[in-house]
Amino acid sequence: MSGDFDQVRVRLATGVELDVVDMGPRDAPVLIFLHGFPESHRTWRFQLPHFAQRFRCIAPDQRGYRGSSKPQDAASYTPDKLIADIFALADALDVADFTVVGHDWGGAIAWGVALGGQTGGLHPEWSGRVTRAVIANAPHPAIFQRLLLTNAEQRAASQYIRTFRDPASDAIIEEHGIAGILAHAFAGRVPSGGIQPPDEIARLLKDWEDRDTCRAMINWYRGSPANVPAMDDPYAEPPAMPFPKLTIPTLVVWALDDVALPPCNLDGIEELVPDITIVKVPGCGHFVPWEAPDAVNAAMDEFLAAN
Repeated sequence: MSGDFDQVRVRLATGVELDVVDMGPRDAPVLIFLHGFPESHRTWRFQLPHFAQRFRCIAPDQRGYRGSSKPQDAASYTPDKLIADIFALADALDVADFTVVGHDWGGAIAWGVALGGQTGGLHPEWSGRVTRAVIANAPHPAIFQRLLLTNAEQRAASQYIRTFRDPASDAIIEEHGIAGILAHAFAGRVPSGGIQPPDEIARLLKDWEDRDTCRAMINWYRGSPANVPAMDDPYAEPPAMPFPKLTIPTLVVWALDDVALPPCNLDGIEELVPDITIVKVPGCGHFVPWEAPDAVNAAMDEFLAAN
């Protein structure tokens, strides 16, 4: 589906307003779809019409994106605030419990939403509200941080984050927007596949015209506590500390040709997510929801039917 989706404006108790796609039967089970950088609800343009036949599908333009509220300070984009937005969105739309679906940064937030909202989760006030999780090419937070400290492949793949965080990049963003900083950060590293059709490229470029939006999108990286060492920093195991297990049924879809997130992010994930289903998608780059929509839809269909 390449056409526009209707959106509603939703004011959240967290103080921001989000533009939201809300489609499908109101009395059906709810799927909340969270997009990543540098996209929008249209990450899910092939999933929303497919699943809206059987589910209420909610897909916000997250804080900082497109027409949604875009505070300009990095402190407004720490994970706790981004996670709280999702529960506030569910509250605003009278959703008691839901399955969270996330890709890229949306997947990172989905891990937090799931850990906070599972029964007996990290946030008692949200306990039991998240019943399942679907994650597409977004690393588990504990595994990702360990790889950044110990694994040269992942550390090299993540150096773009240091570029995004560098104040020297502000001038590039101001002059050339997100397209400019992407070209700067990923020079010489062309992802396999993942070429957007011309109409989607035009939509993205229009979304990126507003410099407030560009700065807000980059603030997702600047507000993150993730430690991304330089390539010549020492490699060392992080201090041992327990990490809570995610016990709800969880589907992880992983495209194997992701230049930013190699498949080593799956190593050991079963220990942290006991009820996990992993579906690998070969020959596909990072943006698996629209690069391989049939594979994603089939994996989700099977998972949702079984859980």
